[in-house]
Amino acid sequence: QVDRYLYHMRLSDDVLLDVMARFQAEMVKGLGRDTNPTATVKMLPSFVRSLPDGSEKGDFLAVDLGGSQFRAHQVKVFDDGKQSSQLESKFYPTPKEVIQGNGAELFDYVADCLLDFMEAKNLKHKKLPLGFTFSFPCKQTKLEEGVLLAWTKHFKVRGVQDTDVVSSLRKALQKPFFPVNHSSLCSKDIDVDVLALVNDTVGTMMTCGYDDQRCEVGLIIGTGTNACYMEEMRHIDLVEGDEGRMCINTEWGAFGDDGALDDLRTEFDRELDLGSLNPGKQLFEKMISSLYLGELVRLILLKMTKEGLLFNGKVSTALLTKGKIEMKHVSAMEKYKEGLSNTKEILTELNLFPSEEDCVAVQHVCTVVSFRSANLCAAALAAILTRLRENKKLLRMRTTVGIDGGLYKTHPQYAKRLHKVVRRLVPTCDVRFVLSVSGSGRGAAMVTAVAHRLAAQRQRIDATLAPFLLPLGILREVKDKMRAELEYGLKRETQANATVKMLPTYVCGTPDGTEKGKFLALDLGGTNFRVLLVKIKSGRRRSVQMYNKIFAIPLEIMQGTGEELFDHIVQCIADFLEYMGIKGARLPLGFTFSFPCRQASIDKGTLVGWTKGFKATDCEGEDVVDMLREAIKRRNEFDLDIVAVVNDTVGTMMTCGYEDPNCEIGLIAGTGSNVCYMEDMKNIEIVEGNEGKMCINTEWGAFGDNGCIDNIRTKYDKEVDEGSLNPGKQRYEKMTSGMYLGEIVRQILIDLTKQGLLFRGHISESLRKRGIFETKFLSQIESDRLALLQVRRILQQLGLDSTCDDSIVVKEVCGVVSRRAARLCGAGLAAIVEKKRENQGVERLQITVGVDGTLYKLHPHFSRVLQETVKELAPQCDVTFMLSEDGSGKGAALITAVAKRLHNVGQK
Repeated sequence: QVDRYLYHMRLSDDVLLDVMARFQAEMVKGLGRDTNPTATVKMLPSFVRSLPDGSEKGDFLAVDLGGSQFRAHQVKVFDDGKQSSQLESKFYPTPKEVIQGNGAELFDYVADCLLDFMEAKNLKHKKLPLGFTFSFPCKQTKLEEGVLLAWTKHFKVRGVQDTDVVSSLRKALQKPFFPVNHSSLCSKDIDVDVLALVNDTVGTMMTCGYDDQRCEVGLIIGTGTNACYMEEMRHIDLVEGDEGRMCINTEWGAFGDDGALDDLRTEFDRELDLGSLNPGKQLFEKMISSLYLGELVRLILLKMTKEGLLFNGKVSTALLTKGKIEMKHVSAMEKYKEGLSNTKEILTELNLFPSEEDCVAVQHVCTVVSFRSANLCAAALAAILTRLRENKKLLRMRTTVGIDGGLYKTHPQYAKRLHKVVRRLVPTCDVRFVLSVSGSGRGAAMVTAVAHRLAAQRQRIDATLAPFLLPLGILREVKDKMRAELEYGLKRETQANATVKMLPTYVCGTPDGTEKGKFLALDLGGTNFRVLLVKIKSGRRRSVQMYNKIFAIPLEIMQGTGEELFDHIVQCIADFLEYMGIKGARLPLGFTFSFPCRQASIDKGTLVGWTKGFKATDCEGEDVVDMLREAIKRRNEFDLDIVAVVNDTVGTMMTCGYEDPNCEIGLIAGTGSNVCYMEDMKNIEIVEGNEGKMCINTEWGAFGDNGCIDNIRTKYDKEVDEGSLNPGKQRYEKMTSGMYLGEIVRQILIDLTKQGLLFRGHISESLRKRGIFETKFLSQIESDRLALLQVRRILQQLGLDSTCDDSIVVKEVCGVVSRRAARLCGAGLAAIVEKKRENQGVERLQITVGVDGTLYKLHPHFSRVLQETVKELAPQCDVTFMLSEDGSGKGAALITAVAKRLHNVGQK
């Protein structure tokens, strides 16, 4: 009969899976900016962004308002490697006149209790951080601020709703008062710093998170019910930013307030709701929390008795009295062994005089009611666990749920039922349930301790990264210094000692569209070497066709002898000519040699010094064209007409110049960093003649080698420089080019780890390896589309076991280093475009810069920051940036073609 009577309270797994899906939909609604106003599950951001990491330490205060008693706590957190803490508490009653009075009285009472506690513990002389556990729905805009949305749990204090409860507490703490036996007002003189407003659910998660770092869900099942969990910031529309995670206080008690659970609510649920303080609200909570389950049992027993199914149809006063059956009665009646005798005793006390059949039936009613509560709670919790797993993109997830609340702790079967149903609903989650010890007190202290730690860490991280944030004034200085160095390099008397060498390239024209023929191009400038065949057509069907093959240059060749390097190059050329079937043709060749060269003519280039990791002996001071010719002779298989030795930067300018005649600057921002531009011959004192223009290869990577930018070099730049193949050289390049940015990041990460701010203070073996942090990882990590989860995966590939917080810091470090590189590069380029404007004597300059290099092309923000900086520092120049299409290959062929054209014109 009871089963038939309570049929609608028995929920199958299919029904629970449906509830789970409904709750997931409500969560999504609550997280969306547009849908949140109408969502019942409010998904309130808590501004708790980090879980304890075990390094928290110090003394903290916590006050806890939300239950039948007000509590004050002192929590000592020890940094002893054992993650231990000590809690001392004092309990104060919450009189009815306080919890149903006005706001000023409530917060005065809280302040008075805290004062009493601090005096008892002799803490008044200390300034301590305080966490305020306020177990009611609040809308937070920061960690230490929260506007009360609505009272729950029998609280009905006037004048508090829609106000900031932290401000109210602070005011009360500062308010003067009349002490006993004093006729004048005294100051409370409580010097506390309210750092965090915490919901008890969040406190529960944080308490358990201190002992188990997998804990990322908090659950309360007691007088009230609620859950919180760590959500990805990118899904929280209500808060700016998408980095990291934040704890969301679901406030799931209101689930169903829009009718979403009406098909599951029974006549008893409706009757209970109508008789409550807040009809139509907190409907899910009324189906599962201990505050209401006893009343639900009473209503069922009353109806069954009226229908003659219990107690011979005799309705006692107890059954007619609201609140007479409490949760403690339900728990006692459900105990397996003593359950029946307990049931008889409790019912007799209530003047119900049950038969044995009555006791069995009543016990069964209690079981069905509490079982439904556990089932519904499990379904909503399963929805949260599924969301966590999907956020992490895992097929299977291990996690921990921290739990608190009287129903879970004291009911004899509740915990076991809840665990069993959760595991059945989410078989892909391995869930550990951990009981919280004083979640609302210790948890508030833990949130405060974490906030305290993060604030201290943030200060130290900011101090570490501050030297990389170059203000506009400093960038203007860099621009002016670069301009001065450009002038030194062009003047005959200062050129020898100039750091920016301003090398003439003997490229005296840009393409005019009449170039045609077949050309070979060689491209040496990094760890790969390319040979290209380039076919140029002129006229109406103007086009450039390219065929190329890439060959690796092994490290032992890069750092062997010059003869070995050039023999390897000629071997690669032979392979290509064979591959293309053109070994017999004597084709004109352009040699892109992307290292500083001093040229005496277009086909003569003396290597000034190796860069980019090359260190082949017997090359510096030698003509690289002669070395190539000698290697071809040694092989004695083919002959080539070497027309031009070309720098990749010049090739970049020429490639873009073929498309846009306004392009007179070439920029490389890749493995290395360099600029070239068309300079008026009259300004180039080291070359005879004043007519026309010549392309100058600035070799600006050496800017600062004379110490002129030492004021902006950090200790990390110095470490990178000292560990490089060419200490003291190419200092500007080491701050701006792709070859070094990853290494700067690695040095910063090591320092932050030594300070205990990253990777739990543990420097892994991989982090000690020079060069492990390639610049491509910067581009990947800084990608806007990349979630922190993927950042963590990249770091794991590098052998760095990072937390979510670590990933945020690593991303920030990458951003600061690459932004500085782009801004410095922009300052240098601003000096060049300003010089071009002055050369032309115009008020406003229109010019195109041809750009190549992986850093510029692949990094998600480098190009934008560079362009913005040029605009800021050279406001009278309208600069168009044009991506070069294979400057070192196509560009070399075009320079060769232009040189051939100019040579033929000269002959005629």
